[in-house]
This record gives sequence, structure tokens and C-alpha cells, in this order.
Amino acid sequence: MQNLSNIGQIKDVLTRHGFSFSKSLGQNFLINPSICPKMAEMAGATEDVGVIEIGAGIGVLTAELATRAKKVVSIEIDSRLLPILDETLSDFDNIEVINADVMKIDLHKLIEEKFSGMNVIVCANLPYYITSPIIMMLLESRLNIESITVMVQSEAADRLCAKVGSRQAGAVTVAVDYYAQAYKLFDVSRGSFMPAPNVDSKVIRLDVRKEPQVELTDEKKFFKMVKAAFAQRRKTALNSISAGMGLPKQQVESALIKSGLETNVRAEKLSMTELATLCENL
Repeated sequence: MQNLSNIGQIKDVLTRHGFSFSKSLGQNFLINPSICPKMAEMAGATEDVGVIEIGAGIGVLTAELATRAKKVVSIEIDSRLLPILDETLSDFDNIEVINADVMKIDLHKLIEEKFSGMNVIVCANLPYYITSPIIMMLLESRLNIESITVMVQSEAADRLCAKVGSRQAGAVTVAVDYYAQAYKLFDVSRGSFMPAPNVDSKVIRLDVRKEPQVELTDEKKFFKMVKAAFAQRRKTALNSISAGMGLPKQQVESALIKSGLETNVRAEKLSMTELATLCENL
């Protein structure tokens, strides 16, 4: 088996296949040998588990997952990597690489067809430019998965794992917390990649909730309100929601009062329960 965290070997494989990094796909390959084993371990890849990986790269994390899990299905958008993965993962018979865009594939069908009778987890080193859309798509699709373990930009990790009602919280924090329990696992320095990005990273894990944290009559309306509330962080929730949802200020004000909230409160101060109550009273 090749040592895929050895820069010399990586360069050799890439050169032989005439591969060059794509900026538009946000490609940075991990070369720190300690990261992927730790990530696979903490994601919960064990012998009775099926893993969906998003973005195989040259297969460093894929190999670590396949060593531990029953089966790995890796979704890779870049067809130029397929012959490279054929070579780097040739020692494994429990990996399937699918050349597709994860945002367009039917993941419910994939889970049903590929992982019959297994608990399924997602584990990925996500391209930074599309981190939040992928995470939200995975959560909103209500897939039959246990958890999502991903490497993301440090700043994104802080926001995704922030406590709802704290300064760092944003609309995406509320959305993630609605569907999952988020944890920061460990830091990854920019020097762990080739080419090195200009930011540090963190690995986080989202344990998918069996039931959402709060009961809502209208989920769509709730997320619309949350988006509006956090759209203008310096404004009060009253002004932001009124502007963002096109509602009369008086209506929003009476909903705040009915919810037992100050009329000058900012969105970042509101807990999940308070946001849910406010939405119901709107």
C-alpha cells in the first residue's frame, strides 16, 4: 500500500496521471499522516458501519475509513481522480467510488441500495467553498444516518458548533442545532495540506437527532424567520425580521411581547426555544 501522506509519493502519483489541482473545486490534499486515522476513528467507523465519503481526493481518508468500516462509498466529483483512486485504493475490496456531484445525487436511494442493514455515517474532508450547503443538504434531507464528521475551516467550525443564544451563533448555527448535536473534535493546521490553504481547519462531528429539538407548526416559516433575524446582525430582531419577512413592525413587536421577550432583543441572544416560540406567535 502506498504511503499517501508522503509528499514524494503523492507528487509521483499525480505527475504520472498528469493531474493538476483545481482551484474551482477547492482541492487541498491532506499530507499530515496523523489526521485521517484520528478522523476515521472519531467518526465512529467500525466493522458493522457503512460510510459515505464526500470528495475522495487521492484516497488518504478513504483508505483509513475502509480499514475500519464494513463498506465505504465515496462520492467524487472530479473524474480526473478516478484512475488515481483505482491505483491508490487497489488493496481494498470494500470501497466503491461514484463519480457524481453530491448535491445532485439521490442519497436516500444510495443508502438503501449500498448499505442494506448497516448503520451509516458520513465522513469527509469538504471543499471549503461549499461546506455549509453540503452540511445543510445532508441534514435537511433527513437521511437515515447516525452522524456527519467533517473537516471545515476553523471559523466555520466555530459558527457551526456555537451555542444558540451566544455571540458566535448565526442562522446556520440554529439550523444545525435543530437537526443535530454539534461537537468540535480537533484542530488541523494549514501545513497539514498540499497545497497549503491560507486558513487553519477543525474537525467537527454532528450527531443527528432522532427528533428535532423543538416542535414547530411550520418549519419553512421558522427558517425563513431565523434567516431574516440574523441577516442584519447589528439590528434588533424586531427590525431584521420586519425587513426580512416584509411584516409590519407592529406585528413583530406584539409577537415578541407575547413570547415574553424584550422588544429590543438581538437575534443572537435568543435560545432555540425562544426562537421557536416567537415563530409560533408570529
